[in-house]
Amino acid sequence: MDTNTQKNIPFTHFYNIFVLITNILVSVSNHYNMSINALIVDDEEISRQCLYFLISEHFPEVKIKGIAQSVAEARKMLKSGEIDLVFLDIAMPIEDGFNLLPDLQKANSVVIFTTAYDQYALVALKASAIDYLLKPINIDELRNAVLKVIKLKTQNGNDQPISDNIKAQLNSLEENLSDIKKINKINIPHSNGFQILNINEIICVLADSNYSIFHLENNESIMASRHLKEYEEILENSGFSRIHKSTIINLKHLSDYTNKNGLIVKLSDNSEHVVSRRRSSEFLETVKHYFKH
Repeated sequence: MDTNTQKNIPFTHFYNIFVLITNILVSVSNHYNMSINALIVDDEEISRQCLYFLISEHFPEVKIKGIAQSVAEARKMLKSGEIDLVFLDIAMPIEDGFNLLPDLQKANSVVIFTTAYDQYALVALKASAIDYLLKPINIDELRNAVLKVIKLKTQNGNDQPISDNIKAQLNSLEENLSDIKKINKINIPHSNGFQILNINEIICVLADSNYSIFHLENNESIMASRHLKEYEEILENSGFSRIHKSTIINLKHLSDYTNKNGLIVKLSDNSEHVVSRRRSSEFLETVKHYFKH
């Protein structure tokens, strides 16, 4: 580059580059200075020790501020200081982990449940898009869950509570747990958070490659970055039926079905969907049982 060309480069060009580099350096600095205050709640000593060891060994940005053996102890610790993240066991004597939900809302704390397998509890957690870890805890799953919390903290700023979407998630979880075998609300994750749907709004869910598309009463549709199989597991006990490898329907919106040229259903939005042969018998049994009640 010659001298004349250099003189023609405006000052604002260098200033913009300087600002960009500064922002990148600040972002990197914030990440490495990130501090997450955490609480472990579990009635089993071995579980508490294992989780404490894993966190201390692999996540220096996570500072364990307390370890509670019961929900009652956890309540006191939540009141005593700012807790960003709670690792919460579900099955505990006297009070289970779900009894701590109102306190978590007040504290604006993110929760990651730690649990042995409980089919209906896990369905409620999945529907509410809340992270959980199955015991024995897998380090890769723990890492993914912790990184999500770090990302939230980074987005909100190091000195701000991690409150985005938390109350909405916990509210929908509480409602789903009121009748744990039946889901009332479902949280659909998107790039900026979650959209909460009452399941009665959903007409059908269609597969689109690795995505699922929710078709709603108001003629809207929402794309979710989850496989249809995951939503089948969440919705199967709540009046939904998978009629095809690419289709789940809400029986509440079933208006008609015919068996003239193969089994075809018609829904409240006038859309028609084919029932696959191998699912026909199961669908007819499901419909019979659903409308019997």
